[in-house]
Amino acid sequence: MTTTLYGIRNCDTMKRARAWLDARQLPYALHDYKSAGIELATLERWSREVGWERLLNRSGTTFRKLPETQRADLDEHRARALMREQPSMIRRPVLEKCGTILVGFDPAAYAAALQSASPARP
Repeated sequence: MTTTLYGIRNCDTMKRARAWLDARQLPYALHDYKSAGIELATLERWSREVGWERLLNRSGTTFRKLPETQRADLDEHRARALMREQPSMIRRPVLEKCGTILVGFDPAAYAAALQSASPARP
């Protein structure tokens, strides 16, 4: 059961999430949007599970620099296209394990999700 942490390697929030996982010796694969991009099917699945509004990072500089015509009246299709074209518009990190998807870094949510997704140890 692989844990995958999606985001941008040098993002401060990503660094905190990775440090949290490393401190607990929890193995994970890192998927860096800058080098690997993001599959449309992955964005569609995440949108169904957590909602495109939760995924879209409206507070980031990439989104704020868009022309108003691109930011106005967003719908799911247009938002996914923007996130696919510029993955830095995806809120970070996205952690995925055993069907659980967490958006953003919250240590309590990580602890609860990773504990419940891990097999019990004797």
